[in-house]
Amino acid sequence: MSGNTFGRLLRLTTYGESHGAGLGGILDGCPAGLPLSEEDLQRELDLRKPGGGPASTTRKESDTVRLLSGVFEGVTTGTPIAFHIANEDQRSRDYGNLANVFRPGHADWGYFHKYDGVRDYRGGGRSSGRETVARVAGGAIAGKLLAARGVHVLAACIELGGNAVPPQEIDMDGARERPYFAASDAAPEHWDARVREARNSRDTLGGIVQIVARGGPAGLGEPVFDKLDAVLAHALMSVGAVKGVEVGEGFNSVWLLGSQNNDPLHPGPDGDMGGRDNFDSNHAGGILGGISTGQEIVLRAAVKPIASIPQEQRTIDKDGKPASVLVGGRHDLAAIPRIVPVLSAMTSLVLADMLLMQERMACGKGAR
Repeated sequence: MSGNTFGRLLRLTTYGESHGAGLGGILDGCPAGLPLSEEDLQRELDLRKPGGGPASTTRKESDTVRLLSGVFEGVTTGTPIAFHIANEDQRSRDYGNLANVFRPGHADWGYFHKYDGVRDYRGGGRSSGRETVARVAGGAIAGKLLAARGVHVLAACIELGGNAVPPQEIDMDGARERPYFAASDAAPEHWDARVREARNSRDTLGGIVQIVARGGPAGLGEPVFDKLDAVLAHALMSVGAVKGVEVGEGFNSVWLLGSQNNDPLHPGPDGDMGGRDNFDSNHAGGILGGISTGQEIVLRAAVKPIASIPQEQRTIDKDGKPASVLVGGRHDLAAIPRIVPVLSAMTSLVLADMLLMQERMACGKGAR
């Protein structure tokens, strides 16, 4: 299976399935000398592990990570960093009835056709949301790289089940400590009620996650095909439940005039040209021409409802005959909140990669 590696200079390759022995990855390209421990990775993994919150699956996984290489005496060595997370609570018997039918809303149909009928039906195999655990571990390392350069990525849920946080009430800074990674103090109470409604009706919910990156320099991104916003959209859309991505004003920009959507510039204090104090507004979401402006990078990801619903659904079997399916097993009622640290991790991986590419470019300045 191709498509398991992401990045240019900082390259993450992941492996593993939902009901295999475990999952993990190799992060190559991380510079030497970065302080790194298993605790750094575990802190982020604990944010996405199953079993926490009213919308989460009852599957119990400690998601304990083990660093296998690339770190010596507490710092990175510059060699590939390998890590592994064991699966501990598989119940593959829950999926026996899915071997010969296609679950609506899942990757079963696509995998069946792509791999000539060969697929791991236990929890979706490689297409399971559990695959994202390796992304979070890799993203934790990228986050350390970013923090060392003064860049910080924040992520929060701004809408769940159609109940949105008003834009003027969004507080990204406190989201990490709130249930659902909510963007306001008031939202969790409303969302608890929405989750109860969905559970009682045997259904699932979708939502919207906002990601903000602060402290990044102007100039990140490669013109034309590797624009910063293009790579960020690739990164976020590579997460299975994400069905749409906005940058800055996003789809709302179609309702604005050019004079309203443009971000006027002005001189910064003491002649500063870093971008953070040079704009009157940020409709562009911190990216112009595919290159960062130095302002906050603002992204939003639309997350579809979980496809595994406890209702009987119409489908067909492998022979093309009519069938019905009732999906068993243990599933989240919404990908939120567990997808929030995943989207933060993917954003961190992109920005760290782009920073390293820009730093490499800067190495040639002294030769001119």
